Amino acid sequence: MRNENNQCKPDCPLIGQDGNIFGLVGIAARTLKRNNMSSEATEMTNRVFNSGSYEEALGIIGEYVNITSVDEPDEDMRMG
Repeated sequence: MRNENNQCKPDCPLIGQDGNIFGLVGIAARTLKRNNMSSEATEMTNRVFNSGSYEEALGIIGEYVNITSVDEPDEDMRMG
């Protein structure tokens, strides 16, 4: 799947994690950075922290990464 900048979204195992938004955004940001998407990580983090609700924050994270389960096999959380 591609985001608005026409880049592939990396898989990010968030389902099954602690639901704390700070923890979730941290996991997603690390996943983006590991996939050479540091500017997207910064943009996503800023948007999440300026969002108006938990649901909106989760939606923003989903714009940047493919939210997967911690139980799903992933090859080091890298794009395929």
